[in-house]
Amino acid sequence: MKLHFQPLNEQEARTILGWQYDPPYDVYNMGDAHDDPELLAAALDYFLNPALAFHSIMSEETGTLVAFCSFGLDAQVSGGDYNEPALDIGLGVRPDLTGRGLGASFVQAVIAFACHTFQPPRLRVTIASFNQRAQRVWEKNGFSASSTFVSMMTGMPFIILTRSV
Repeated sequence: MKLHFQPLNEQEARTILGWQYDPPYDVYNMGDAHDDPELLAAALDYFLNPALAFHSIMSEETGTLVAFCSFGLDAQVSGGDYNEPALDIGLGVRPDLTGRGLGASFVQAVIAFACHTFQPPRLRVTIASFNQRAQRVWEKNGFSASSTFVSMMTGMPFIILTRSV
C-alpha cells in the first residue's frame, strides 16, 4: 500500500473523531465529541494544534484517509518516563483496516516519515499493554520494550518501546 502524509485538516479530524473500534480496542474511541459542540470544538483545536504534529495518512491509490499519526507530546501517556530524548509517535488506523495484516505497512511508513521529517536520534511509542497486536508490529520493526507503567489518568497499564535511528 502506497501512503501519503499531509498535515491533518479539519474534515479529516472530524472523520477520525467518528471512528469506532470494537472491544477491547474501543478504548481508542474518541467519545461523544460529535454530540457536544464544546467538546467538538476542543477536540478539533487539539487535533489541529501544530505543536502536536498530527498528520493524516492517505492511500495514494484511493485518495482516502486510512490512518493518522502524531509526533511529540500527544503520543505520551501520563505516568510514563519520557526523560530520555526521543521522538514520540502516535498512530491510529481506520477501524475497518485493523487486524488485516496491514500494520507493518503503516508502521514502516510512519518510521520513514518521522526520520525524514524530524531526524530524531531515537523513536519511541507507548502502547496499551493489552494491545499485543500493536506491540508485535512495532517490535518487528526494531523497537524493544524499555519500561512499563500504569497511566495516572486511567489506571491502564502501558509499555514503552524504543528504537535507535
